[in-house]
Amino acid sequence: MRPAFDQLRVAVVTGGGHGIGRALCRRLASLAETVVVADIDGAAAATVAGEIGGVARELDVANEQQLAALVEEVERDLGAIDLFVSNAGVGFGDGESGAASRDAGMRPIEDRWAACLNVNLMAHVYAARALVPRMRSRGGGYLINVASAAGLLSQIGDAAYTASKHAAVAFAESLAITHGEEGIQVSVVCPQAVATRMIGVPDDAGSIDGGFGGNDVDGVLRPEAVAQIVVQAATAGEFLILPHPEVSTYEQRKAADRSRWIRGMQRFRKQLLQSDD
Repeated sequence: MRPAFDQLRVAVVTGGGHGIGRALCRRLASLAETVVVADIDGAAAATVAGEIGGVARELDVANEQQLAALVEEVERDLGAIDLFVSNAGVGFGDGESGAASRDAGMRPIEDRWAACLNVNLMAHVYAARALVPRMRSRGGGYLINVASAAGLLSQIGDAAYTASKHAAVAFAESLAITHGEEGIQVSVVCPQAVATRMIGVPDDAGSIDGGFGGNDVDGVLRPEAVAQIVVQAATAGEFLILPHPEVSTYEQRKAADRSRWIRGMQRFRKQLLQSDD
């Protein structure tokens, strides 16, 4: 059976150096004996680990060998991983050629699609490959995959991000269907706007303003609020965790009439583009 949250021994959080990941590390520090803060930004991981008495590891989640090695090291040196939070994510926005754009965005990359799929989807797959056999053999564990409301709806202006998050939600569903009866609990987190660097809000900024105009439709949440919601919902064993509950209504409307929903999103996109002029 999955461990109760008041009995966690080892928890690992990827993307733990900033944003939602950092907030989750801080929240889990009071619940787990050891929190492993993993981030491609090793210095940020070390800072967070120092704050909470955790363990820092530099990790590129898009590299399967690195992720598998991290799991092996943690389980060898610190103990069985009870909870793995696959949180690291990237988004770049569409380039000049629109939805199928290869490059440009927040920073130069070789291919925005490859980057989004590798970090936002395949990192979840790599974590499952490393952990599911271990968790199955000992009768349980918990996998929390952080996706996005874009994985249920669509992010205007970022097709690669949207597609990768849709795939991440589908993969979490498959994990739950396939391994739930083996004692492996799975949750997927789908927030809308959160005050992180993803929408242009620096760490520890007092403001929650940032990103494009659509971010504030249902309010921008602080990472700390999201972390609290995630822990509460996961403790209750919920699969789909929606920090912005309005997303459930939007998803139902989309499913009921996709053509109408697309027309509405087209109008919304037009309004956003006009407001930026």
